[in-house]
Amino acid sequence: MSDSGTSVLERAVDTAKVTRFVAVERGALLKLPFIVAALEHGRKLRIVADPATMQAAGDAVLAVFRSAGFVLEDPIVLAEAPRVKPHAQTSRSVAQQLAATDAIALAVGAGVVNDVTKYAAEIAGVPYVSVATAASMDGYAASGAAMLENGFKRTLACRPPIAIVADLDVIARAPSRMAAWGYGDLAGKLVAGADWLLADAAGEDALDAAPFALVQTHVKGWLSKPAAIAAHDTDALRGLVEGLLISGFAMQAHGNSRPASGSEHQLSHLWEMDGVARDGEPAAHGACVGVGTVAMIALYEWLLGQDMSARADHLFEFGARPVARNVERASSAGANGPIARPDDASAIEAELRASFAAPFLVDSARVEMTAKIASAGRREARVRALATAWPALCGQIEATLVPAKTIEAWLGLAHASFHPANLGISSAKLARDYRRARLIRRRYTILDCLDDLGWLDEAICALFTSDGFWGRRSLESPIAASAAE
Repeated sequence: MSDSGTSVLERAVDTAKVTRFVAVERGALLKLPFIVAALEHGRKLRIVADPATMQAAGDAVLAVFRSAGFVLEDPIVLAEAPRVKPHAQTSRSVAQQLAATDAIALAVGAGVVNDVTKYAAEIAGVPYVSVATAASMDGYAASGAAMLENGFKRTLACRPPIAIVADLDVIARAPSRMAAWGYGDLAGKLVAGADWLLADAAGEDALDAAPFALVQTHVKGWLSKPAAIAAHDTDALRGLVEGLLISGFAMQAHGNSRPASGSEHQLSHLWEMDGVARDGEPAAHGACVGVGTVAMIALYEWLLGQDMSARADHLFEFGARPVARNVERASSAGANGPIARPDDASAIEAELRASFAAPFLVDSARVEMTAKIASAGRREARVRALATAWPALCGQIEATLVPAKTIEAWLGLAHASFHPANLGISSAKLARDYRRARLIRRRYTILDCLDDLGWLDEAICALFTSDGFWGRRSLESPIAASAAE
């Protein structure tokens, strides 16, 4: 890679529509007064944190600003057991407090604190500054916040921070599992890139070259030091932080999360909505993304081994309807409920009701699937476009991904989650969730491609046979394989 991570970050900041300053270095907290002064807003300041992040950096931020003569309102400290969740209602409460004093919000924390503050600042109509306390996710620089609204996780529109400060001394002191979460989130960019290539070839979501390249040109380099990240190495953590920030800037430049979020995030959001937990604690977003990344790359490996052209000819020969899916095989893999064609609204409605117990989840998923049904008439055009592009597209996708067993090993070395069992997810649930995940987002991914082709259930079944990817994987295999290399 000819460019250093810093130069890539600087170029990414230059493309940002909102964020004006970024500092990623040791002792960066000391720069906060100068950065805020340069923003020339003239407002008071107010910290938003949780008890842990207040201790990790919030008290130091207060001291730095007060020594520089700034006036700060009393901090807003969020408290929820076992940890704060990104509830939209929490943001509305914080927004009322911010609006009352017209203060710039200082989000001192990681994923949830940042998203709650980001959405609260949007509601209150005030800017905010992000003070990162862990390399745990990519949302610091991104537009939008991943929030729980009536139990359904969706990305709500809001502006990114006007400045981001990541003090590497603070980052290095964060619990190891938080960097592991960030590593899992960053690994997901591999699948996001492949999904975007697929959606572009299908005519569903045109590739935006600059944001795509900003992430995909560098992501394998950012992922290249998993063991050093687990060891709290400052240089390795710098690369992780910069990769996460640059992913956020790519989203900011593109206008939505497509450059950094694909089918792996759909699995993650599904598991978060399901309340997946380990040892009584909700599974972290990055942990879910890491496992989702392995799951989706395994699915890609199956797809890349198929004859797309022959399938397209078979599906639409003599105007035939899509071939029926094998319900018995799908059931044996753990599929849940009836099997729906991509354009069969009544069957999809039945699948929604079978897939989600809570009516409000059915309602929210129905909104997303209604958008997909509206595009179902383009199915033949999508499949034929994919078949035409397939030889070149296969090469592009293979160049974007790394083998599933490799990313498993990297995640293991970073002490990140790499196997469904790490999250307490059974093989039967994972098999069901491959299907369920496509129901919660309208974004076109490999799940929709396989659904268009009538291959989704066949692919899922293949992964869980004795010689399929999940049939061959043991919980210990990634770390053991890495140690042997």
